[in-house]
Amino acid sequence: MADWSQTWTFYEGAWHEGNLPLWGVRTHAIWLGSSVFDGARAFEGVTPDLDLHCARVNDSAGKMHLKPVVPVEQWTELVRDGIKRFSPDTTLYIRPMYWAERASTLALPGDPESTRWCLAVYDSPMRKPEGFSVTLSPYRRPSPDSAPVDAKAGCLYPNNARAMFEARSRGFDNCIVCDQLGNVAELANSNVFMAKDGVVFTPIPNGTFLAGITRSRVIGLMRAAGISVVETVLRYRDFETADELFATGNASKVLPITRIGDRALQPGPTYRRARELYWDYAHGRA
Repeated sequence: MADWSQTWTFYEGAWHEGNLPLWGVRTHAIWLGSSVFDGARAFEGVTPDLDLHCARVNDSAGKMHLKPVVPVEQWTELVRDGIKRFSPDTTLYIRPMYWAERASTLALPGDPESTRWCLAVYDSPMRKPEGFSVTLSPYRRPSPDSAPVDAKAGCLYPNNARAMFEARSRGFDNCIVCDQLGNVAELANSNVFMAKDGVVFTPIPNGTFLAGITRSRVIGLMRAAGISVVETVLRYRDFETADELFATGNASKVLPITRIGDRALQPGPTYRRARELYWDYAHGRA
């Protein structure tokens, strides 16, 4: 039995404590992959960009032909209510979700009228800002005509998971995943940045990966601080020869990459500044 951390789930009008089982064996979401979700954070009582995460889960639902029946304002109000159920110093993960409960008459598509939703809030400490290693993955991100890459859909994540498993089998923590043309898209679980000669570069959104909310926030904060940030087409070789590498994502926000292949790197001044800028923003100091 899994040892779940403290969890509260809002489902069908009430809060329930613990890892609430919501899906049965005929639920469309686990049979045919119709779930969408988003992830926000609350740490030290702060919920940075909560409204954007709640808006994105609604957008993802619509793109997966689900009914986004919860207004953003209701999501945010429920989140604030859920946070009160934890001690103030708990670092929380906030996960709103939609899914189809039943199949349509043609079986494969979910029935939009059967859309269900829940909000899970649970204890999930953030990873310490320690470095991690990356390599080039042999797996690729799908193109927009082959997968719903414009939604934060659960069905997209098994491909990223197998990329990470493969990287770990070779002694790396994570991996750089390219698109079908061989251009760098992202890491297996987050967006990726590099710095070269004082300029920050990151893959330009091309429809094969989600340009994350934390990614966009960090780009805006760096540019406002006078740091040049270029979104462009990048190849793996560009990252191999960079001065610094770092990642952004909701799970741990801003983290340094300290090894790519056989080459060791140190957390550099650009990464440190990016993390400092984000932390100041998230705590209302910017």
